[in-house]
Amino acid sequence: MTAEAKTTGIRLQKWLADAGVCSRRAAETLIRQGRVTLNGRSVTELGTRATARDRIAVDGKPVTRGREPLYVLLHKPAGVVTTLHDPEGRPTVRALLPRALPRVFPVGRLDVQSTGLLLLTNDGELAARLLHPRHHVPRTYRVKVRGRPDERALARLRRGVRLADGRSAPAAATVEKELPTKTWLRIVVHEGRTHLVRRLCDAIGHGAEKLQRVALGPLTLGRLELGAARPLTSAEVAALRRAVGLTPGSRHETRAIPTHATKRRRRR
Repeated sequence: MTAEAKTTGIRLQKWLADAGVCSRRAAETLIRQGRVTLNGRSVTELGTRATARDRIAVDGKPVTRGREPLYVLLHKPAGVVTTLHDPEGRPTVRALLPRALPRVFPVGRLDVQSTGLLLLTNDGELAARLLHPRHHVPRTYRVKVRGRPDERALARLRRGVRLADGRSAPAAATVEKELPTKTWLRIVVHEGRTHLVRRLCDAIGHGAEKLQRVALGPLTLGRLELGAARPLTSAEVAALRRAVGLTPGSRHETRAIPTHATKRRRRR
């Protein structure tokens, strides 16, 4: 690390996020695992800083900043893993994106059997803010549960329920449609704990059979076809940025990806 970097550089995890490598949280994991090098030397300390003059690499591949931010909305199908590479060889969301699309990473996760809205971007600052609890970004889900939850069960969700990793924050919960033995609920949460919505449903005795995310903050799934992807409009990007306290006119406000690049990759 240069003397300049110690005082004027930015933290390496933020540098990687701004470069579009991954989210800031994922960058911290890469650093801890020793997969990041700074000027040829492996770095494992999260407080490490870097400047524009430093040479950064991840897994031996050089990383450069200054890429045009991209924002992609994907309608994730069931059976697809929310990652760019899966060591078990399962289908990933990367296979649903155009081969020529520059690297983008998922903002948060949907479990393998869940469907719905997934935002992918190389804008590390926006991704970090969307995921940080202090911004209270709502995540809206349609959930098909077993049985018919009564008002008392829904009230428990609205108050918060005890889970293995602590009490949940209050969630909005309403009945959308009643079936003979099932019920469609609309649940809105403001935290991103693992399998949170499924665990909430289990906690009130009505396990989730299907789960679809339909909104992330002001961004909605709309009528996007299952398995399809599209670029966000400038208005959608601006709305997301406002939702987390960023100025729409800053350097991260960019043109959307070309429409011709949103066709699904053909399976071979």
